[in-house]
Amino acid sequence: MTKMKEAKKLSVEQVNSGIGGNESQVKSLKALGLGKIGRKVVLEDNACVRGLVRKVFHLVKVGDANG
Repeated sequence: MTKMKEAKKLSVEQVNSGIGGNESQVKSLKALGLGKIGRKVVLEDNACVRGLVRKVFHLVKVGDANG
């Protein structure tokens, strides 16, 4: 049997409001599964997610969810 490599995960928590941000930032928050302060999600660490996080880096806190 071969062991599959576990995909890396990112933990993303919204710490600031998207109010006053431009439309693309608000849409990026929604695409990440956020929208309210204090909401947390665990997502796969890939280029798409990193791009969304980079767009709203000032509104979120990012950590490693793999432990």
